[in-house]
Amino acid sequence: MAQNPTRSIPRDQFLTIAVNLLYKAFLENRRTEAKNVFRDLATGRSVHLTNVVMEDKSQVRFDVALDHSEFRGKLNFGAFRSSLAMLVAQLSDALRAGKDIKVFSEQNNPDNVVFGLSAATEEEGEVNVMVLGADSNAARGSIELRLQYLDPAQFAQASPANASGA
Repeated sequence: MAQNPTRSIPRDQFLTIAVNLLYKAFLENRRTEAKNVFRDLATGRSVHLTNVVMEDKSQVRFDVALDHSEFRGKLNFGAFRSSLAMLVAQLSDALRAGKDIKVFSEQNNPDNVVFGLSAATEEEGEVNVMVLGADSNAARGSIELRLQYLDPAQFAQASPANASGA
């Protein structure tokens, strides 16, 4: 059985590609087209974004998926778009500043990663936190960008009384 050769690109270059693809698909694209992609994502489907031609002329398929199981409130396109806009801005600022963005990988699957920048937004009194992950499993033949909402409680700061041990 033939295996696809794997190539590695620097993290900042990968994140730049990912941010640009997400920006074009959801923030720059016409609202109706972006909303249609969101509807597919909201049902749990992975959606093909595009094929990217790399420097060595190979093509890499990029898909996007959404895990909204930890979303608080009613998920709609406006809330999703706000979260994504904040996440894209956070990642773009960090990339421009040359910051080292932490990467967390699954213990037994280094191809499945989550980038250590998050975007917190508030919709109708509910705070939500979105992160970007990626799964580059060669068996699937594509890179899946994973937008994921995390439980916002894990990001809540302890009150000063709790922090001092009182």
